[in-house]
Amino acid sequence: MPQFVDQARIYVRSGKGGDGHVSFRREKFVANGGPNGGDGGKGGDVIFQVDNGLNTLSDYHYGGKYKAVDGAEGGQNRCTGKSGDDIVLRVPEGTVIKEAVSGKVIADMSGDNHRVTILKGGRGGNGNMHYATSTMQAPKYAQPGQPAKELELILELKVIADVGLAGFPNVGKSTFLSKVSNAKPKVANYHFTTLTPMLGVVDLDDAKGFVVADIPGLIEGASEGAGLGHEFLRHIDRTRMIIHVVDAASTEGRDPIEDIYAINKELANYNSDLGSKKQIIAANKLDMLTEEEANEVVEKIRAEFEPKGVKVFPLSTLTGKGLKELLYYVSTNLEELGEKPVVYDQEYDPEVELKTVNEAFTVEYDSKEHEYVVEGPKIEKMLGYTNLDSEKGFAFFQNFLAENGILDRLEELGIQEGDTVRMYGLAFDYYRNADTKSPDDMDDDFYPEDIDDSDFEE
Repeated sequence: MPQFVDQARIYVRSGKGGDGHVSFRREKFVANGGPNGGDGGKGGDVIFQVDNGLNTLSDYHYGGKYKAVDGAEGGQNRCTGKSGDDIVLRVPEGTVIKEAVSGKVIADMSGDNHRVTILKGGRGGNGNMHYATSTMQAPKYAQPGQPAKELELILELKVIADVGLAGFPNVGKSTFLSKVSNAKPKVANYHFTTLTPMLGVVDLDDAKGFVVADIPGLIEGASEGAGLGHEFLRHIDRTRMIIHVVDAASTEGRDPIEDIYAINKELANYNSDLGSKKQIIAANKLDMLTEEEANEVVEKIRAEFEPKGVKVFPLSTLTGKGLKELLYYVSTNLEELGEKPVVYDQEYDPEVELKTVNEAFTVEYDSKEHEYVVEGPKIEKMLGYTNLDSEKGFAFFQNFLAENGILDRLEELGIQEGDTVRMYGLAFDYYRNADTKSPDDMDDDFYPEDIDDSDFEE
Protein backbone atom coordinates (compact mmCIF):
# COMPACT_ATOMS: atom_id res chain seq x y z
CA MET A 1 0.00 0.00 0.00
CA PRO A 2 1.51 3.37 -1.02
CA GLN A 3 2.44 5.87 1.65
CA PHE A 4 -0.27 8.46 2.24
CA VAL A 5 1.06 11.82 1.05
CA ASP A 6 -1.27 14.81 0.84
CA GLN A 7 1.19 17.61 0.04
CA ALA A 8 4.09 17.96 -2.41
CA ARG A 9 6.17 20.67 -4.10
CA ILE A 10 7.22 20.23 -7.73
CA TYR A 11 8.66 22.18 -10.68
CA VAL A 12 6.93 22.15 -14.07
CA ARG A 13 7.97 23.56 -17.44
CA SER A 14 6.17 23.68 -20.76
CA GLY A 15 7.96 23.07 -24.06
CA LYS A 16 9.61 25.88 -26.00
CA GLY A 17 8.27 26.53 -29.47
CA GLY A 18 10.55 25.44 -32.30
CA ASP A 19 12.29 28.18 -34.29
CA GLY A 20 11.23 28.96 -37.82
CA HIS A 21 13.69 27.89 -40.52
CA VAL A 22 15.54 30.01 -43.08
CA SER A 23 16.11 28.29 -46.43
CA PHE A 24 15.55 28.87 -50.14
CA ARG A 25 14.32 26.65 -52.90
CA ARG A 26 17.20 25.75 -55.20
CA GLU A 27 16.45 23.40 -58.05
CA LYS A 28 17.92 22.99 -61.48
CA PHE A 29 16.04 24.88 -64.16
CA VAL A 30 13.91 26.67 -61.49
CA ALA A 31 14.74 30.36 -61.34
CA ASN A 32 13.97 32.53 -58.33
CA GLY A 33 12.70 29.60 -56.26
CA GLY A 34 12.08 31.82 -53.27
CA PRO A 35 12.09 31.16 -49.51
CA ASN A 36 10.85 27.76 -48.32
CA GLY A 37 11.82 27.66 -44.65
CA GLY A 38 9.17 25.83 -42.59
CA ASP A 39 7.56 26.73 -39.28
CA GLY A 40 8.75 25.49 -35.91
CA GLY A 41 6.69 22.97 -33.99
CA LYS A 42 4.59 23.89 -30.96
CA GLY A 43 6.03 23.13 -27.53
CA GLY A 44 4.30 20.59 -25.32
CA ASP A 45 1.75 21.56 -22.64
CA VAL A 46 1.81 20.74 -18.93
CA ILE A 47 -1.48 18.98 -18.14
CA PHE A 48 -2.94 17.67 -14.89
CA GLN A 49 -5.48 14.88 -15.05
CA VAL A 50 -7.58 13.16 -12.38
CA ASP A 51 -6.88 9.46 -11.95
CA ASN A 52 -9.65 7.79 -9.93
CA GLY A 53 -7.28 4.95 -9.09
CA LEU A 54 -5.11 7.27 -6.99
CA ASN A 55 -5.80 8.43 -3.41
CA THR A 56 -2.40 9.89 -2.49
CA LEU A 57 0.26 12.23 -3.88
CA SER A 58 3.02 9.73 -3.12
CA ASP A 59 4.26 9.86 -6.74
CA TYR A 60 5.33 13.46 -6.10
CA HIS A 61 6.53 13.01 -2.51
CA TYR A 62 10.16 13.74 -3.32
CA GLY A 63 9.43 16.69 -5.58
CA GLY A 64 11.08 16.54 -8.98
CA LYS A 65 11.09 18.43 -12.26
CA TYR A 66 8.46 17.68 -14.88
CA LYS A 67 9.10 19.07 -18.35
CA ALA A 68 7.15 18.91 -21.58
CA VAL A 69 9.09 18.41 -24.83
CA ASP A 70 10.27 21.37 -26.90
CA GLY A 71 8.99 21.84 -30.43
CA ALA A 72 11.41 21.02 -33.24
CA GLU A 73 12.83 23.61 -35.60
CA GLY A 74 11.18 23.98 -38.99
CA GLY A 75 12.86 22.41 -42.00
CA GLN A 76 13.50 23.02 -45.67
CA ASN A 77 10.83 22.66 -48.32
CA ARG A 78 8.18 24.22 -46.05
CA CYS A 79 8.41 21.34 -43.58
CA THR A 80 6.90 22.11 -40.18
CA GLY A 81 8.90 20.96 -37.17
CA LYS A 82 7.45 18.25 -34.97
CA SER A 83 5.35 19.48 -32.04
CA GLY A 84 6.69 18.62 -28.60
CA ASP A 85 4.86 15.96 -26.59
CA ASP A 86 2.68 17.12 -23.70
CA ILE A 87 3.44 15.95 -20.19
CA VAL A 88 0.39 14.63 -18.31
CA LEU A 89 0.63 14.52 -14.51
CA ARG A 90 -1.95 12.23 -12.90
CA VAL A 91 -3.33 13.18 -9.49
CA PRO A 92 -6.17 11.99 -7.24
CA GLU A 93 -9.48 13.79 -7.33
CA GLY A 94 -9.49 16.62 -4.82
CA THR A 95 -5.96 17.84 -5.56
CA VAL A 96 -5.57 21.61 -5.34
CA ILE A 97 -2.75 23.06 -7.46
CA LYS A 98 -1.20 26.26 -6.10
CA GLU A 99 1.56 28.62 -7.20
CA ALA A 100 4.33 27.95 -4.69
CA VAL A 101 5.40 31.53 -3.88
CA SER A 102 2.02 33.22 -3.52
CA GLY A 103 0.03 30.16 -2.43
CA LYS A 104 -2.75 31.18 -4.84
CA VAL A 105 -4.96 28.49 -6.39
CA ILE A 106 -4.30 27.71 -10.06
CA ALA A 107 -6.71 24.79 -10.38
CA ASP A 108 -8.81 22.52 -8.20
CA MET A 109 -9.05 19.01 -9.63
CA SER A 110 -12.59 18.49 -8.37
CA GLY A 111 -16.10 18.68 -9.74
CA ASP A 112 -15.96 19.03 -13.53
CA ASN A 113 -12.20 19.74 -13.55
CA HIS A 114 -10.85 16.33 -14.53
CA ARG A 115 -8.25 17.57 -17.02
CA VAL A 116 -6.64 21.01 -16.86
CA THR A 117 -3.82 22.58 -18.87
CA ILE A 118 -1.64 24.49 -16.42
CA LEU A 119 1.07 25.75 -18.81
CA LYS A 120 0.74 25.99 -22.58
CA GLY A 121 3.72 25.23 -24.76
CA GLY A 122 5.33 27.98 -26.79
CA ARG A 123 4.02 28.60 -30.29
CA GLY A 124 6.36 27.61 -33.10
CA GLY A 125 8.05 30.41 -35.01
CA ASN A 126 7.21 31.20 -38.63
CA GLY A 127 9.71 30.14 -41.26
CA ASN A 128 11.02 32.65 -43.76
CA MET A 129 8.49 31.44 -46.34
CA HIS A 130 5.95 33.72 -44.61
CA TYR A 131 8.00 36.89 -45.00
CA ALA A 132 8.39 37.24 -48.74
CA THR A 133 6.88 40.48 -50.05
CA SER A 134 7.12 42.47 -53.24
CA THR A 135 9.91 44.52 -51.72
CA MET A 136 11.60 41.71 -49.78
CA GLN A 137 11.67 38.63 -52.00
CA ALA A 138 14.49 36.83 -50.20
CA PRO A 139 13.98 37.29 -46.43
CA LYS A 140 16.97 35.95 -44.52
CA TYR A 141 15.20 35.82 -41.17
CA ALA A 142 12.63 33.67 -39.44
CA GLN A 143 10.63 33.97 -36.25
CA PRO A 144 11.98 32.31 -33.11
CA GLY A 145 9.63 30.01 -31.22
CA GLN A 146 7.92 31.33 -28.13
CA PRO A 147 9.80 30.61 -24.89
CA ALA A 148 8.89 27.89 -22.43
CA LYS A 149 7.02 28.75 -19.24
CA GLU A 150 7.92 27.41 -15.83
CA LEU A 151 6.41 27.33 -12.37
CA GLU A 152 6.96 25.88 -8.94
CA LEU A 153 3.76 24.30 -7.67
CA ILE A 154 2.35 23.14 -4.36
CA LEU A 155 0.02 20.16 -4.67
CA GLU A 156 -2.44 19.70 -1.81
CA LEU A 157 -4.85 16.79 -1.58
CA LYS A 158 -8.10 17.72 0.15
CA VAL A 159 -10.29 14.64 0.35
CA ILE A 160 -13.80 14.97 -1.03
CA ALA A 161 -16.33 14.07 1.65
CA ASP A 162 -19.75 15.35 2.65
CA VAL A 163 -19.15 15.04 6.39
CA GLY A 164 -16.00 15.32 8.50
CA LEU A 165 -15.52 13.72 11.90
CA ALA A 166 -13.78 16.06 14.35
CA GLY A 167 -12.79 15.54 17.95
CA PHE A 168 -10.01 14.75 20.40
CA PRO A 169 -8.04 11.49 20.03
CA ASN A 170 -9.67 8.34 21.39
CA VAL A 171 -13.24 9.67 21.47
CA GLY A 172 -14.55 6.93 19.15
CA LYS A 173 -14.39 8.46 15.67
CA SER A 174 -12.84 5.37 14.05
CA THR A 175 -15.38 3.09 15.73
CA PHE A 176 -18.15 5.42 14.52
CA LEU A 177 -16.85 5.20 10.93
CA SER A 178 -16.55 1.41 11.06
CA LYS A 179 -20.15 1.05 12.33
CA VAL A 180 -21.84 3.40 9.85
CA SER A 181 -19.90 2.75 6.64
CA ASN A 182 -17.93 0.26 4.58
CA ALA A 183 -14.60 1.59 5.88
CA LYS A 184 -12.31 -0.63 7.93
CA PRO A 185 -10.23 1.76 10.03
CA LYS A 186 -7.83 0.52 12.68
CA VAL A 187 -9.57 0.63 16.07
CA ALA A 188 -7.69 0.46 19.39
CA ASN A 189 -7.80 2.05 22.81
CA TYR A 190 -4.90 4.46 22.42
CA HIS A 191 -4.29 7.94 21.05
CA PHE A 192 -3.60 8.54 17.39
CA THR A 193 -4.83 5.16 16.21
CA THR A 194 -5.84 6.98 13.00
CA LEU A 195 -2.71 8.28 11.28
CA THR A 196 -4.24 9.26 7.93
CA PRO A 197 -7.70 10.47 6.83
CA MET A 198 -10.11 7.60 6.25
CA LEU A 199 -13.16 7.73 3.97
CA GLY A 200 -16.34 5.70 4.32
CA VAL A 201 -19.60 5.59 2.34
CA VAL A 202 -22.81 5.58 4.38
CA ASP A 203 -25.71 3.75 2.70
CA LEU A 204 -29.25 4.28 4.02
CA ASP A 205 -32.28 2.20 3.05
CA ASP A 206 -34.77 4.99 2.38
CA ALA A 207 -32.59 8.12 2.36
CA LYS A 208 -29.68 9.42 0.36
CA GLY A 209 -26.23 8.19 1.41
CA PHE A 210 -23.12 10.31 1.91
CA VAL A 211 -19.34 10.14 2.35
CA VAL A 212 -17.73 10.55 5.79
CA ALA A 213 -14.08 11.43 6.44
CA ASP A 214 -12.42 10.47 9.72
CA ILE A 215 -9.69 13.02 10.44
CA PRO A 216 -6.86 12.09 12.88
CA GLY A 217 -7.61 13.37 16.39
CA LEU A 218 -7.04 17.04 17.18
CA ILE A 219 -5.58 18.46 20.38
CA GLU A 220 -5.32 21.98 21.71
CA GLY A 221 -2.79 23.91 19.68
CA ALA A 222 -3.42 21.77 16.58
CA SER A 223 -3.87 24.82 14.34
CA GLU A 224 -0.36 25.90 15.38
CA GLY A 225 1.17 22.49 14.67
CA ALA A 226 0.60 20.48 17.84
CA GLY A 227 -0.21 16.77 17.60
CA LEU A 228 -0.93 14.92 14.38
CA GLY A 229 -4.36 16.23 13.40
CA HIS A 230 -3.02 19.63 12.29
CA GLU A 231 -1.44 17.97 9.25
CA PHE A 232 -4.89 16.90 8.07
CA LEU A 233 -7.08 19.88 8.94
CA ARG A 234 -7.13 20.77 5.24
CA HIS A 235 -9.27 17.71 4.60
CA ILE A 236 -12.18 19.22 6.53
CA ASP A 237 -12.18 22.24 4.17
CA ARG A 238 -14.41 20.57 1.59
CA THR A 239 -16.93 19.00 3.95
CA ARG A 240 -20.41 20.47 4.09
CA MET A 241 -21.04 19.36 7.65
CA ILE A 242 -19.01 18.41 10.72
CA ILE A 243 -19.93 15.70 13.22
CA HIS A 244 -18.18 16.63 16.45
CA VAL A 245 -17.60 13.38 18.35
CA VAL A 246 -17.09 13.95 22.07
CA ASP A 247 -16.33 11.63 25.00
CA ALA A 248 -19.47 12.34 27.02
CA ALA A 249 -18.41 9.84 29.70
CA SER A 250 -15.18 11.78 30.41
CA THR A 251 -13.23 8.51 30.46
CA GLU A 252 -9.97 10.46 30.29
CA GLY A 253 -10.95 13.06 32.86
CA ARG A 254 -11.79 15.86 30.41
CA ASP A 255 -14.98 17.90 30.47
CA PRO A 256 -16.97 17.25 27.23
CA ILE A 257 -18.25 20.84 26.95
CA GLU A 258 -14.73 22.23 27.29
CA ASP A 259 -13.56 19.69 24.71
CA ILE A 260 -16.12 20.94 22.19
CA TYR A 261 -15.12 24.57 22.64
CA ALA A 262 -11.41 23.68 22.44
CA ILE A 263 -11.77 21.80 19.14
CA ASN A 264 -14.01 24.46 17.62
CA LYS A 265 -11.37 27.04 18.50
CA GLU A 266 -8.73 25.03 16.64
CA LEU A 267 -10.99 24.71 13.58
CA ALA A 268 -11.67 28.45 13.52
CA ASN A 269 -7.98 29.29 14.04
CA TYR A 270 -7.03 27.14 11.06
CA ASN A 271 -9.76 28.54 8.81
CA SER A 272 -12.54 30.87 9.88
CA ASP A 273 -14.90 29.16 7.42
CA LEU A 274 -14.57 25.88 9.34
CA GLY A 275 -15.94 27.51 12.46
CA SER A 276 -19.10 28.48 10.60
CA LYS A 277 -19.84 25.10 9.01
CA LYS A 278 -23.00 23.23 9.92
CA GLN A 279 -22.17 21.08 12.95
CA ILE A 280 -23.82 18.44 15.10
CA ILE A 281 -22.55 16.88 18.33
CA ALA A 282 -22.30 13.12 18.84
CA ALA A 283 -22.20 12.56 22.62
CA ASN A 284 -20.41 9.22 22.57
CA LYS A 285 -19.42 6.50 25.08
CA LEU A 286 -22.69 6.69 27.05
CA ASP A 287 -22.48 2.93 27.50
CA MET A 288 -19.78 3.70 30.09
CA LEU A 289 -22.36 5.50 32.31
CA THR A 290 -25.53 4.56 34.10
CA GLU A 291 -28.75 5.67 32.46
CA GLU A 292 -29.18 8.44 35.02
CA GLU A 293 -25.60 9.69 34.54
CA ALA A 294 -25.94 9.55 30.77
CA ASN A 295 -29.18 11.57 30.80
CA GLU A 296 -27.60 14.17 33.07
CA VAL A 297 -24.51 14.77 30.95
CA VAL A 298 -26.50 14.84 27.70
CA GLU A 299 -28.89 17.44 29.12
CA LYS A 300 -25.92 19.61 30.15
CA ILE A 301 -24.46 19.46 26.64
CA ARG A 302 -27.85 20.18 25.07
CA ALA A 303 -28.44 23.14 27.36
CA GLU A 304 -25.09 24.59 26.30
CA PHE A 305 -25.26 24.06 22.51
CA GLU A 306 -28.80 23.47 21.25
CA PRO A 307 -29.86 27.10 21.94
CA LYS A 308 -27.03 27.98 19.50
CA GLY A 309 -28.56 25.77 16.81
CA VAL A 310 -26.25 22.76 17.30
CA LYS A 311 -28.16 19.48 17.55
CA VAL A 312 -26.90 16.96 20.15
CA PHE A 313 -27.29 13.19 19.65
CA PRO A 314 -26.67 10.76 22.54
CA LEU A 315 -25.11 7.55 21.29
CA SER A 316 -22.79 4.65 21.85
CA THR A 317 -20.62 3.66 18.89
CA LEU A 318 -19.79 0.44 20.72
CA THR A 319 -23.40 -0.78 20.93
CA GLY A 320 -24.74 1.19 17.97
CA LYS A 321 -27.41 2.96 20.05
CA GLY A 322 -28.42 6.34 18.58
CA LEU A 323 -26.51 5.95 15.30
CA LYS A 324 -29.55 5.51 13.07
CA GLU A 325 -31.22 8.74 14.26
CA LEU A 326 -28.00 10.69 13.76
CA LEU A 327 -27.39 9.36 10.23
CA TYR A 328 -30.90 10.17 8.99
CA TYR A 329 -30.62 13.67 10.46
CA VAL A 330 -27.33 14.18 8.62
CA SER A 331 -28.81 12.93 5.33
CA THR A 332 -31.77 15.31 5.59
CA ASN A 333 -29.54 18.29 6.37
CA LEU A 334 -27.15 17.52 3.52
CA GLU A 335 -30.07 17.61 1.08
CA GLU A 336 -31.08 21.00 2.48
CA LEU A 337 -27.50 22.28 2.11
CA GLY A 338 -27.52 21.27 -1.57
CA GLU A 339 -25.38 19.07 -3.77
CA LYS A 340 -22.79 21.66 -4.78
CA PRO A 341 -19.31 20.34 -3.91
CA VAL A 342 -16.76 22.65 -2.36
CA VAL A 343 -14.47 23.61 -5.26
CA TYR A 344 -11.89 26.39 -4.98
CA ASP A 345 -11.93 29.20 -7.54
CA GLN A 346 -8.88 30.06 -9.61
CA GLU A 347 -6.80 32.85 -8.05
CA TYR A 348 -3.70 32.64 -10.26
CA ASP A 349 -3.79 32.39 -14.06
CA PRO A 350 -0.33 31.42 -15.38
CA GLU A 351 -1.16 32.75 -18.85
CA VAL A 352 -1.70 36.21 -17.36
CA GLU A 353 0.83 36.18 -14.53
CA LEU A 354 3.75 34.87 -16.59
CA LYS A 355 3.11 37.19 -19.52
CA THR A 356 5.04 40.07 -17.98
CA VAL A 357 7.85 37.78 -16.81
CA ASN A 358 8.36 36.43 -20.32
CA GLU A 359 8.73 39.93 -21.75
CA ALA A 360 11.69 40.76 -19.51
CA PHE A 361 15.19 41.43 -20.81
CA THR A 362 18.65 41.79 -19.31
CA VAL A 363 21.46 44.21 -20.15
CA GLU A 364 24.88 43.22 -18.82
CA TYR A 365 28.58 43.80 -19.47
CA ASP A 366 30.72 40.75 -20.19
CA SER A 367 34.12 41.79 -18.85
CA LYS A 368 35.77 38.64 -20.20
CA GLU A 369 34.73 39.25 -23.80
CA HIS A 370 34.59 43.05 -23.40
CA GLU A 371 31.07 43.08 -24.84
CA TYR A 372 27.68 44.32 -23.73
CA VAL A 373 25.09 41.53 -23.80
CA VAL A 374 21.36 42.16 -24.31
CA GLU A 375 19.07 39.14 -23.97
CA GLY A 376 15.49 38.20 -23.16
CA PRO A 377 12.36 36.84 -24.86
CA LYS A 378 11.25 40.26 -26.04
CA ILE A 379 14.62 40.89 -27.71
CA GLU A 380 14.61 37.44 -29.28
CA LYS A 381 11.11 37.96 -30.62
CA MET A 382 11.97 41.34 -32.12
CA LEU A 383 15.08 40.00 -33.79
CA GLY A 384 12.97 37.27 -35.36
CA TYR A 385 10.52 39.74 -36.85
CA THR A 386 12.87 42.45 -38.02
CA ASN A 387 14.91 42.51 -41.23
CA LEU A 388 18.20 43.91 -39.98
CA ASP A 389 19.65 43.86 -43.50
CA SER A 390 17.23 46.66 -44.36
CA GLU A 391 18.16 50.22 -43.44
CA LYS A 392 14.61 50.92 -42.32
CA GLY A 393 14.43 47.65 -40.44
CA PHE A 394 17.62 48.40 -38.54
CA ALA A 395 16.41 51.91 -37.76
CA PHE A 396 13.13 50.52 -36.46
CA PHE A 397 15.00 48.08 -34.22
CA GLN A 398 17.17 50.89 -32.88
CA ASN A 399 14.02 52.83 -31.99
CA PHE A 400 12.67 49.74 -30.26
CA LEU A 401 15.79 49.59 -28.09
CA ALA A 402 15.49 53.27 -27.27
CA GLU A 403 11.79 53.18 -26.37
CA ASN A 404 12.27 50.21 -24.05
CA GLY A 405 15.09 51.90 -22.15
CA ILE A 406 17.74 49.47 -23.36
CA LEU A 407 19.98 52.17 -24.85
CA ASP A 408 19.70 54.14 -21.60
CA ARG A 409 20.71 51.05 -19.65
CA LEU A 410 23.73 50.53 -21.93
CA GLU A 411 24.85 54.08 -21.30
CA GLU A 412 24.40 53.62 -17.56
CA LEU A 413 26.84 50.72 -17.82
CA GLY A 414 29.35 53.04 -19.51
CA ILE A 415 29.10 52.01 -23.16
CA GLN A 416 30.99 54.13 -25.66
CA GLU A 417 30.53 54.55 -29.39
CA GLY A 418 32.32 51.75 -31.19
CA ASP A 419 31.85 49.23 -28.34
CA THR A 420 30.36 45.85 -29.23
CA VAL A 421 26.81 44.86 -28.33
CA ARG A 422 25.88 41.18 -28.64
CA MET A 423 22.31 39.92 -29.00
CA TYR A 424 21.74 36.19 -29.51
CA GLY A 425 24.80 35.61 -31.69
CA LEU A 426 24.51 38.92 -33.53
CA ALA A 427 27.17 41.57 -32.85
CA PHE A 428 26.77 45.32 -33.46
CA ASP A 429 29.02 48.33 -33.08
CA TYR A 430 27.23 50.71 -30.75
CA TYR A 431 26.15 54.01 -32.28
CA ARG A 432 23.24 56.06 -31.00
CA ASN A 433 21.53 58.15 -33.67
CA ALA A 434 20.34 61.42 -32.18
CA ASP A 435 17.83 61.81 -35.01
CA THR A 436 16.08 58.51 -34.29
CA LYS A 437 12.50 58.64 -35.50
CA SER A 438 9.44 57.31 -33.76
CA PRO A 439 8.17 54.07 -35.33
CA ASP A 440 4.87 55.85 -35.99
CA ASP A 441 6.70 58.20 -38.40
CA MET A 442 8.34 55.38 -40.35
CA ASP A 443 7.12 53.48 -43.39
CA ASP A 444 5.90 49.97 -42.78
CA ASP A 445 7.49 48.28 -45.80
CA PHE A 446 10.62 47.24 -43.95
CA TYR A 447 8.91 44.25 -42.33
CA PRO A 448 6.33 41.73 -43.59
CA GLU A 449 2.83 43.02 -44.06
CA ASP A 450 1.21 40.07 -42.26
CA ILE A 451 2.85 40.80 -38.88
CA ASP A 452 0.32 42.14 -36.41
CA ASP A 453 1.31 44.64 -33.72
CA SER A 454 -0.14 42.28 -31.12
CA ASP A 455 2.71 39.87 -31.88
CA PHE A 456 5.03 42.23 -30.04
CA GLU A 457 2.77 42.34 -26.99
CA GLU A 458 2.38 38.63 -26.23
